[in-house]
Amino acid sequence: MSDYLVIVESPAKAKTIERYLGKKYKVKASMGHVRDLPKSQMGVNVEESYKPKYITIRGKGDVLKDLKKAAKKAKKIYLAADPDREGEAIAWHLAYALNVDEDSNCRVVFNEITKDAIKESFKHPRSIDMDLVDAQQARRVLDRLVGYNISPLLWKKIKKGLSAGRVQSVALKMIIDRENEIENFKPEEYWSIEANFQKGKSNFEGSFYGIDGKKAELKNEKEVKQVLDKLKDKKFTIRKVNKRERRRNPAKSFTTSSLQQEAARKLNFRARKTMMVAQQLYEGIDLGKKAGGITGLITYMRTDSTRISNTAKEEAKAYIKEQFGEKYLGIQKGSGNKKEGTQDAHEAIRPTSTIRDPKSLKEVLSRDQFRLYKLIYERFLASQMAPAIMDTITAHLENNGVEFRATGSKIKFSGFMKVYVEGTDDKKKDENKYLPNLEEGEIVDAKEITPNQHFTQPPPRYTEARLVRTMEEKGIGRPSTYAPTLDTIQRRGYVSIDNKRFIPTELGTIVVNMVNEFFPEIIDVGFTSKMESDLDSIEEGKSEWIKVIDDFYQDFQKRLEVAEEEMEKVEIRDEPAGIDCEKCGHEMVYKMGRYGKFLACSNFPDCRNTKPILKEIGIKCPKCKEGNVVERKSKKKRKFYGCDRFPECDFVSWDKPIARSCPKCESLLVEKKTKKESQVKCTNCDYKEEAQG
Repeated sequence: MSDYLVIVESPAKAKTIERYLGKKYKVKASMGHVRDLPKSQMGVNVEESYKPKYITIRGKGDVLKDLKKAAKKAKKIYLAADPDREGEAIAWHLAYALNVDEDSNCRVVFNEITKDAIKESFKHPRSIDMDLVDAQQARRVLDRLVGYNISPLLWKKIKKGLSAGRVQSVALKMIIDRENEIENFKPEEYWSIEANFQKGKSNFEGSFYGIDGKKAELKNEKEVKQVLDKLKDKKFTIRKVNKRERRRNPAKSFTTSSLQQEAARKLNFRARKTMMVAQQLYEGIDLGKKAGGITGLITYMRTDSTRISNTAKEEAKAYIKEQFGEKYLGIQKGSGNKKEGTQDAHEAIRPTSTIRDPKSLKEVLSRDQFRLYKLIYERFLASQMAPAIMDTITAHLENNGVEFRATGSKIKFSGFMKVYVEGTDDKKKDENKYLPNLEEGEIVDAKEITPNQHFTQPPPRYTEARLVRTMEEKGIGRPSTYAPTLDTIQRRGYVSIDNKRFIPTELGTIVVNMVNEFFPEIIDVGFTSKMESDLDSIEEGKSEWIKVIDDFYQDFQKRLEVAEEEMEKVEIRDEPAGIDCEKCGHEMVYKMGRYGKFLACSNFPDCRNTKPILKEIGIKCPKCKEGNVVERKSKKKRKFYGCDRFPECDFVSWDKPIARSCPKCESLLVEKKTKKESQVKCTNCDYKEEAQG
């Protein structure tokens, strides 16, 4: 018999914590929630102050039975679910199911699964925080009132299987608004003039700035000609050289949002995958007996705080000093100004120990685990390092009043950049752009002066990273909601993805227009942001959750009644594909599924023939000479190329075939792409060439 029963959420976590706590403790997993609102009905009694109706989740009966059996044998029960609102609610539901007094010191929280952190947390048990529980209850009730009232309405008026929710509807509207911006965008012409200068044997580039010391915009070719006509010759005088030192500070350690964004940029991870792999790193990886067995490698991954504990700072300081030297140490500052709405209960996402560098763990981590851990580790380490110091130079070059400017910079001291540089959604010019030593009064030659026509570009479509960043900036949702929100709008067929960017579907646009007409507050960014603030206020004990819900529902209920009467039915017709089904002869149509468009027989359900939409690349199959090479996607969504006569012809290539043969051996040429370059290579011999464009 164990003296103490500890209940956590996952079996992996249970094994690790039981090993840390010793023989007197029995650690079991609840496998997440054991009670929740029913799926078959709304489960909220509006007439009784929005009282939730909780039931045991289907399939959790045996888990609960096992926990009750273990609870009877234990002297004391500790509830150790995750350290956030949802974790607090899970602990509260467990307390109810196991007859544990919620006011007793039954709740234990920790932000990292390491021996020291676990043992320390059990020295400070507390009662269940009902403010946190109420904030989570309010979110669940609010989402039920919205989803379980609007969704059936959409089923009746549009088609079955649709849904609308507070956060997902706003995210979808943002994608649609961006698409409308792109469609309505009117490009404007503008010009630039680039010059290639020469000083001695050195070349450097400069751009037209203005005339007679004033900055000038070039709107058309006529204005460009006027500038070029003003130039006397190709000799420019260096009128002024500005030299300055610039400091670049490291990015702070990851929050949930910034981790999802950076993992998308640098690792090509979707938000859902990032959170799944981070969960594995948090719950623990088996490092082997000598290294301590199963150990949590990162702190809790659902956070919007950038705070770092003093213990972690000191350990990082010692590591940086040893590995890089004292000059690389960052200046230790306070936590800084806390962003409004930040849940500062736990730290930023960081490695649980700086000593466990990624290289030492490569053998025990999967490829995805290693890459994400390396990202988290390097970001944290860099955040504790000294700023980088850049020497920047700006040269003002003049010819008859026409001014060009050339800028350059070089790293004087790498600082944090020795370890990590933050990614960006926007392309930046090279940080280390070379400029020769230039002195005022010198004459340099412009070897080439080139005018370039440009047109302003529409705003880009949202990638997952951009959308998460924008949602965070606007206060929409919380760290735990980003990944499931993006997953939902894709599963419902409201958006498709092209080149990693969201494109709204016709169905998504119809749903948003309907919701916007009758429930404008649901997709209003300001309203949704305010609701998140209200939930924070409940968590802080400043607001009553029932009043927050009631203030929303009174107006919402009136809008529901109007929508029931006035919302018109919409018929969504399938788009003809222009080909017939080879199985029954009926017309094939385009359908929208979770992973985008596909072809299906219009005679469904009598004929269930479906086909992927294949994109031809314009060349014949090099193997059978009859079929055409088409672009396909693997189960893991990786692009590859194959014959459209498959399975009769089994030609396949990861690299894109080229419509000409190798000049050396007449074999197939393919285009091989890497992040740095693109080359055309022969599949048989050593022939290769630079890819064009």
